[in-house]
Amino acid sequence: MRILTEYLDHLIVERGLADNTLRSYRRDLRRYVEYLGRIGVSELAEVTEAMVAEFLAVLREGDEDHPPLATSSAARTLVTVRGLHRFAVRDGLLTSDVAHEVHPPTPPRRLPKALPLAQVERLLEACGLDEPLSLRDRALLELLYSTGARISEAIGLDLDDVDLQSRAALLSGKGGKQRMVPIGRPAVAALEAYRVRSRPGLASKGRGTPALFLNARGGRLSRQSAWQVLRTAAERAGVTEPVSPHTLRHSFATHLIEGGADVRVVQELLGHASVTTTQIYTLVTVDSLREVFALAHPRSR
Repeated sequence: MRILTEYLDHLIVERGLADNTLRSYRRDLRRYVEYLGRIGVSELAEVTEAMVAEFLAVLREGDEDHPPLATSSAARTLVTVRGLHRFAVRDGLLTSDVAHEVHPPTPPRRLPKALPLAQVERLLEACGLDEPLSLRDRALLELLYSTGARISEAIGLDLDDVDLQSRAALLSGKGGKQRMVPIGRPAVAALEAYRVRSRPGLASKGRGTPALFLNARGGRLSRQSAWQVLRTAAERAGVTEPVSPHTLRHSFATHLIEGGADVRVVQELLGHASVTTTQIYTLVTVDSLREVFALAHPRSR
C-alpha cells in the first residue's frame, strides 16, 4: 500500500521519530498488512471497524506465526494502526476513520511494591547514627518514609521548608504545587541530629546553599546521590528486593492504608491530583482484608 510509505515519511519528516521507534512502527504496520492480506483486503478503504477490532483480538490471542502479545504491546500496535487511519483521513485518502472507535486494551493495574515494616526499619537503621554522611543519609530516608515525598521533593527542600518545632515540611510537587505534610517524631529526631551535628560541617565546604540535604562538597544533594544512599542502605540491611526512592513512597502509602487511614487523606499527603491514583494502594491491602474476613465472618472457612 502506497499509504504506508507516505505515513512513514510523515513520521520521519514531520514528527522526527527516533530510529528505534520507526522500526517498531514498521513492524506493527507490516503485521497489520499481513492480517489484511489474509482476510482478502488489499486497500485501506476496504477496512471496516470490525476488521480493526478483530486485528486487536488476533494480537491478544496470537496466531500460527505470532505468539500472543502482552496488553501493552497490543495497545502500542493498535495505536500505530489508528495513527495510519487518522493520517489517511487527514490527507483525504479515506472519508471516515474506522479505527477511531477501536480502543487499546487497558493494561492491568500493577500493585506498587511496598516493603514490610520490619524491612523498612532495618533499612533505616543501616544508615548508622555517627558519621556526618550517615546522619544525613538517615535523615533523608527517615523523611522519605515519614512523608511519602518524591525524591525530587526531598532533595529540593531548603532549610526554611522544614519546621521541626511544628513537625511539618513544605514540599513542592509536580507542576509547582506545594503541600504541607506532617513529619513523624523519628524523622524529626533524625533531621535534628543531622542539622546540628552534620550539616554545618558539610556546609562549610560549599558556597552557602540553602539546601537542606548537602553532598560531601557542600552543594545540594543530587538525585543520583540520593538513589545511591538508598541502595547502600538496602545492601547493608540485607534487603534483596529491588529498592528505589519510590519504594519508600509506596511503603508510606501502603502502611497508612493498612493502618486505617482514609484514602483521601493519603491522596493529600502524596500530592495526587486525583483520588483514583491513590486508590491503587487499597488493592495492596487485600491480604489484610482477607485475614480480617477469615477471623470475623462466621462462614469464612
